[in-house]
Amino acid sequence: MKISEKDVRYVADLAHLELSAEEIARFVPQLDEILGYMDKLNELDTTQVEPMAQVVYEQDELETLRADQDRPGFPQETALANAPDSGAGHFKVPRVIER
Repeated sequence: MKISEKDVRYVADLAHLELSAEEIARFVPQLDEILGYMDKLNELDTTQVEPMAQVVYEQDELETLRADQDRPGFPQETALANAPDSGAGHFKVPRVIER
């Protein structure tokens, strides 16, 4: 097993998540399986793949994306109405990178 309970607790702490012992026990094999799949993907030869290549399916020209259209946005008061903390017309958020 590549992932330990200590690793799950560390990742949860980075994400500011409080996990129960049952959740930690459930996430250990799930995260280990994800990393195992990533190892499989790392075995693929991607030397001929351009960086940031996109997969595009064959389709009619009109079926791709809708045209951009201007739409009115929210008034500032509406956007900030449910914010737990705001000031000077902006959302106030706690500092998350303090380590």
